[in-house]
Amino acid sequence: MLEKPILSSGLNHAQLEAIKKEKGEPNWVHQLVDSDFVRGVLICQSPGSETDNHCHDHDEWWTILEGEIHWDIEGREETVVAKAGDFVFVPALTFHHIRPAGDGPSIRLAVTFPGKGHLHERPARRLEIVAT
Repeated sequence: MLEKPILSSGLNHAQLEAIKKEKGEPNWVHQLVDSDFVRGVLICQSPGSETDNHCHDHDEWWTILEGEIHWDIEGREETVVAKAGDFVFVPALTFHHIRPAGDGPSIRLAVTFPGKGHLHERPARRLEIVAT
């Protein structure tokens, strides 16, 4: 991981190719942004690796930078098939299961609020943001 997230005063720019070189072969995660109100994480996975079925107490969205990823999203009958250049959005409290597919690794940028991570039981309410 880079020493500082890109929103720090010391680093406001990062390059995907440099991060890939630093991280090496999949599977890996690289935090780009971590502030009070937004988190940005690069996720690189090989085909066949999966996340568990989970939800979050906040909205989450991704842009696919490389490869192909399949999303099973609660409330949708069809699997969402996303490829490089596509965007996927999952509202808060919606269960989803992410499955990298295709012939090679996939890389996606996840953008979320800082929160509790993967939840396996639906919380009673969404994340509350309180200004301090």
